[in-house]
Amino acid sequence: MAALLPLSLLAVAVFLFLSAWPAIQFNGFAFLLHSNWNLGNMYADPVTVHGVQVLPRANYGVWFLIVGTLLTSFLALLFAFPLGVFAAIFLAEGLGGPARTLGSFLIELLAAVPSVVFGLWGYLVLIPALGHTVYPWLADTIGRVLPWFAEPTGSGYGLLTASIVLAIMVVPLITASLRDAIVATPTALREAGMSLGATRMEVLRRVILPGQKRLLVGVSILALGRALGETMAVLMVSGNALNSLPHTIYDPVSTMASFIASQLDSAMQDPTGMAVSALAQIALLLMLISVAVNALARGLLWMSGYRQ
Repeated sequence: MAALLPLSLLAVAVFLFLSAWPAIQFNGFAFLLHSNWNLGNMYADPVTVHGVQVLPRANYGVWFLIVGTLLTSFLALLFAFPLGVFAAIFLAEGLGGPARTLGSFLIELLAAVPSVVFGLWGYLVLIPALGHTVYPWLADTIGRVLPWFAEPTGSGYGLLTASIVLAIMVVPLITASLRDAIVATPTALREAGMSLGATRMEVLRRVILPGQKRLLVGVSILALGRALGETMAVLMVSGNALNSLPHTIYDPVSTMASFIASQLDSAMQDPTGMAVSALAQIALLLMLISVAVNALARGLLWMSGYRQ
């Protein structure tokens, strides 16, 4: 039964590799290095390139998807991590009794909301508010110093909006996990710190939180994995840029997961099947990025002294 987990991961990897192999033969490593996704001439006869059939002028480059995926995910984690940590501290240390129970319930309820609901809320509420009010203010203030916040601010769709929605979606993962760990800290540790003259916040900062380093890294990786793979919410608020990189934080972007969902229908019209194979290559790349992120987290833990 335990072997089913790694075997299922291996099965998915093999399936993606076999599905993506024609695209790998056609694209090579150039697939990663340019931003030109073009299905080719749908009305022309297929041609043979590198031993596989493709439509004339077909080209598949995903650099813009890699950049969009990494930027939205890391910005979301940058926003969500401090908010999640402070929310967990407030729930565990600042509230007690029924208030803590209610706050914890609301956080867990937020984690249960489907992603498409977050996307719809972002589309109907967040985009108009940010595009008409917040982004022009940011451009007039921060944009004078940092070019990445300068005008034009656009209509509200884009990198920053997608990152905010993703941050709201992953905050409950960080908050709920850390709150439970703080509450479960043995009373003896708290009393030992206080017996040395430390205040309640000093005990939290110097005794409890340092002991949760491994948990914080773990939940951060879970949150990052959720952000990397999120589809519908990002699809509804990111602007779905094609073949372009963001020059400001307001520019439209596309992520790998949302691009697969948005392009699958048109890719199915390719009689050679190369477009679908290219989408499978994107999925394989996304899986490799997720595995690499987890491996990096394991390496950081190992270097910090957690050898288990």
